Amino acid sequence: MKRRLIPALAIVAMLAGTAACSGSSGSSGSGGSGGTGKGSGVTLTYWASNQASSIDGDKKVLGPELKKFEQQTGIKVNLQVIGWPDLLNKILAATSSGKGPDVLNIGNTWAPSLQATGAFLPFDSSALTAIGGKSKFVPASFATGGVAGKDPTSVPLYSLVYGLYYNKKMFADAGLKPPTTWEELQTDAKKLTDPSKGTYGMAMEGGSYTESVHFAFIFGQQQGADPFDSSGKPDFTSPGMVAGVKQYVDLMSDKVVNPSSVQYKNGPEAPGDFAKGKAAMLMSQNNADNTLVADGMKTSAYGVVAIPAPTGKKDIASFVAGINMSIFKNTKNKDAALKFVKFMTSEAEQKILDVPFAALPVVAGMTPNFTTNADEAKAFQGILATRAVPLPLVANESQFETNVGNAVNQLIAQAATGTPPTDSDIKAALQQAQDKMTPAG
Repeated sequence: MKRRLIPALAIVAMLAGTAACSGSSGSSGSGGSGGTGKGSGVTLTYWASNQASSIDGDKKVLGPELKKFEQQTGIKVNLQVIGWPDLLNKILAATSSGKGPDVLNIGNTWAPSLQATGAFLPFDSSALTAIGGKSKFVPASFATGGVAGKDPTSVPLYSLVYGLYYNKKMFADAGLKPPTTWEELQTDAKKLTDPSKGTYGMAMEGGSYTESVHFAFIFGQQQGADPFDSSGKPDFTSPGMVAGVKQYVDLMSDKVVNPSSVQYKNGPEAPGDFAKGKAAMLMSQNNADNTLVADGMKTSAYGVVAIPAPTGKKDIASFVAGINMSIFKNTKNKDAALKFVKFMTSEAEQKILDVPFAALPVVAGMTPNFTTNADEAKAFQGILATRAVPLPLVANESQFETNVGNAVNQLIAQAATGTPPTDSDIKAALQQAQDKMTPAG
């Protein structure tokens, strides 16, 4: 369920050759309109990321909304839904060729790297005013739009954060309450693990480098560590980063997750194990709800709380995940594109789109409606508002995701064989990941 967050394996190297390029081709990239972009007769091309269980599912959700936009403004939208394995490569190709869409979706963790290309329209004060103003957005979501101190080149569309799902019956049968510290979580996970029955305390996507780097970052933050220093230089081997990675890998070392989960990669496997009662806890984003429901689990059967921190550590429970919208800078339909972004990020559309895409609203003051479970909605909203921080807003952030994520995967695989990695093992693996980094440029 993390397809929307997959970064490029070599984005920085690819971006190096595109930094001087500017984006869409105007008329050829936007339906051949070549108009002023102010209303009737204009056609926008929109690349939407695949949010539903299928591309056809996205089209069924978005189709009526785009028709509504056309009826309100006279602006047509040519929709292309693009799967996550292809999306970033298509975006990068468009920045090189100058032939791209007017408006597109990006994974918000790509924002700084794509901003570095110079291909996208900065949301300066004028552009922000045109879409409703900066103040309309949830601050934590808005902060993902680009490098701090520069005008963002993307604005939030759908928000996601991590939470700790727990099986109410399994906890009640064991006489347990949801953990409030990491130490309690570790103890509960051990009590809830019984390999002879095929049940474990925690479900894990142990083969997913995106999951691995996400938790390396979250737990590193809890330990007071940042993966980059104030100048943007990688700092993966600090004591806090090592402790954060160990915190995650110890779930496998402590044998509270199924060793076979090292094969789980960005799919429904871990949420599926949780839904089927094979695991008592699951650390996942709120869009896991779609898999849980599809596997027959009722929302009343689980609860959600924030992922707890170790005693005395920083109360960080997630990074700010999700989808942002960008506009190619050389579109010939700037006004129309801004109207479309304003429409898609309006409160009315957020209420509609958040439900099928299991997303949190990006508009400040809205109540989440992706679930009928009021307690779950409140928990995720609180995490986003007060306990989530963006991933590093640096141009080579995606290299961090790839290199550190793969390093942590290897450590998890080692732990699954019955040989728990030591602090020295973890530091060495993180040093290797850091050595693979190239300057942000």
